[in-house]
Amino acid sequence: MQFWLGVTDHRWFNFLSQRRLEEVNFWQPTATPPFKHLPIGTPFLFKLRAPNNCIAGGGHFVQFTKLPLSLAWDVFGEKNGCSSLTALHAHIADMANGDREPNPDIGCSVLTDVFYLSPENWIPVEGRFPRQAVRGRTYDTEISREAELWAMVQAARVKMGVEDQTANLEENRFGRDFLTHARLGQSSFRTLVIDAYHKRCAVTGESTLPVLEAAHIVPYANKGLHRISNGLLLRSDFHKLFDAGLMTVTTDYRIRVSSRIREQYFNGKAYNRLDGQQLQVVPEDPRDQPNPEFLRWHNERFAA
Repeated sequence: MQFWLGVTDHRWFNFLSQRRLEEVNFWQPTATPPFKHLPIGTPFLFKLRAPNNCIAGGGHFVQFTKLPLSLAWDVFGEKNGCSSLTALHAHIADMANGDREPNPDIGCSVLTDVFYLSPENWIPVEGRFPRQAVRGRTYDTEISREAELWAMVQAARVKMGVEDQTANLEENRFGRDFLTHARLGQSSFRTLVIDAYHKRCAVTGESTLPVLEAAHIVPYANKGLHRISNGLLLRSDFHKLFDAGLMTVTTDYRIRVSSRIREQYFNGKAYNRLDGQQLQVVPEDPRDQPNPEFLRWHNERFAA
């Protein structure tokens, strides 16, 4: 098994460890991923910078994506490891040698099932982590010295009573199948849906990212899952109509617009003309496409 050991900023880690957040954005000031082809579900450990040089926690990798800074704050909020958008902007500027571009794209590694070790259980990596590795490196438990490091992490978790949510799953828990088992949160859901729809509105094809929102087909409050197949990427006005039952999507991916928009609001031409049309964008992967069962649930609540 492989795991990633990422170099971690102290301010970021201290902020999150105080709040014990289980889903976080391990961001970086550049939009280039620090790794290549990291499988979904890979253990992702936090190595504090010098002088600590210790593993202090970790989680499981969900996805790497590129987002404008303002949207990263909208999606993750304090899960970015900062108390405000202003603080996040300043933190990124510090790490980017003072560059204060107003809304830069940043790299976002989305992590779930995050755990934090108490300082007395931090694991020193001196001699096990190359000093020239600025961002991190991959380890492999097939290599005995690296397997020892993983065993130390697991022992520290047991000592603290931190449960590994994937420990008892089958071996294929890493890779795409991880998404069906992981405890994904709202932020993971949003980023996964955004990328599955290639940052375009399912209804209109609109690609102005700040106005696009990830909508649940079956709401989370109604036991809807944080799964891509339970999501649609919609322009914000269509999201509101969808949640209000004034618009739905049939199981053959056709748009239905309620006549009540015209009857109650004496307008709605911009929406009515879409009635009966096919969705403009659906995910390429069949596993990510809107689930017919979820769509039928929504269709039954549609205000025709």
